[in-house]
Amino acid sequence: MLGGSSNVQSKWKRKSAVTLALTVLTSSQAILIVWSKRAGKYEYSVTTANFLVEALKCALSLAALTRTWRNEGVTEDNRLNTSLDEVSVYPIPAALYLVKNLLQYYIFAYVDAPGYQILKNFNIISTGVLYRIILKKQLSEIQWAAFILLCAGCTTAQLNSNSDQVLQTPVEGWLMAIVMAVLSGFAGVYTEAIIKKRPSRNINVQNFWLYVFGMAFNAIAIVVQDFDAVMNKGFFHGYSLVTVLMILNHALSGIAVSMVMKYADNIVKVYSTSVAMLLTAVLSVFLFGFHLSLAFFLGSTVVSVAIYLHSIGKLQR
Repeated sequence: MLGGSSNVQSKWKRKSAVTLALTVLTSSQAILIVWSKRAGKYEYSVTTANFLVEALKCALSLAALTRTWRNEGVTEDNRLNTSLDEVSVYPIPAALYLVKNLLQYYIFAYVDAPGYQILKNFNIISTGVLYRIILKKQLSEIQWAAFILLCAGCTTAQLNSNSDQVLQTPVEGWLMAIVMAVLSGFAGVYTEAIIKKRPSRNINVQNFWLYVFGMAFNAIAIVVQDFDAVMNKGFFHGYSLVTVLMILNHALSGIAVSMVMKYADNIVKVYSTSVAMLLTAVLSVFLFGFHLSLAFFLGSTVVSVAIYLHSIGKLQR
């Protein structure tokens, strides 16, 4: 009995730790991307940055596997050797993440960091719908209501009291945001289905193969999009300390996302991302002199209620 209680507590701590890590990493993501621009444009190749993110995630997964092999030995669940049937499912989410991650850079040509955070909330709806369609899991009415409340709360938190409009975003920005939301939602839910199809399989093995395909697709993107620039100026042309920090942030965020999928679910990831939007606003008070308005406090309250309703709805469904 005591062993069971200790196991539950251990799982709760692990779930909380990875969710908190994802929240902190996500809250700094948009800020680092914007800071990496010079004179309004990226002087580095975004495809090489994306490739390095995947390479770093792959290296981290392999390092974690090496530690596991040293402590537990090589087993059926943690060995890298795999079957074609198992590995053939990874190219789909890897390709989806490639397009989504590249769009993440280009959308900043149309929106600023706060606007980006608002548009990211399309992920909430797309993830909820795809969670129901792909994983065949019934979402309760309370959970659907929580989705709507969360969207309203996050939007309210970013309202500009000096304007009647929430965003001054051109059509291109909205279309890119919608495409990103669908790609992110589908890739996230699909990856969760893959990971949980074989729960005993070591997550670092699953991550390794996903990131290997991610590296391959990003290498193709470099050749197609930035081959001349890389050949003439070098792979690391235009890189700065902020660029390096951004790459580290993206890599660690990817690891945290996969851990959340393994020990929680993709909806937890979505809520973590939404809370990160509010955390970004708080950090902006100290970094950019952001004004904490009444709308922000009201939005924060609505988001808190939405998270509570989601947890209640999950228990009652």
